[in-house]
Amino acid sequence: QAQLVESGGGLVQPGGSLRLSCVASRLTLRNYDMSWYRQAPGKERELVARVSSTGVTNYADSVKGRFTISRDNTKNTVYLEMSSLKPDDTAVYYCKAFWFGNSYWGQGTQVTVSS
Repeated sequence: QAQLVESGGGLVQPGGSLRLSCVASRLTLRNYDMSWYRQAPGKERELVARVSSTGVTNYADSVKGRFTISRDNTKNTVYLEMSSLKPDDTAVYYCKAFWFGNSYWGQGTQVTVSS
């Protein structure tokens, strides 16, 4: 069974930065579209950023210009660089892999933006 493990979350002050990582095992990352989602308390899970298997990226309007998604297929890893963080970015961040109807989720990593 494929597995995704996120890391890099934590507590950061408003205006700060974090880099999240998602390491995949038992799947060939280069074949997959990879996404980061987030879910804040009491809210639905929402798409934050996506990078296709060919490297095309898409972002939610709320994070454009602040977040950058990237992938390193040689390390089977996807990253989410987050800067100018706001309290509204507080959520559990999840990594998702998708290819031909098969999707896998990580367990999530908590990001808290607070002074």
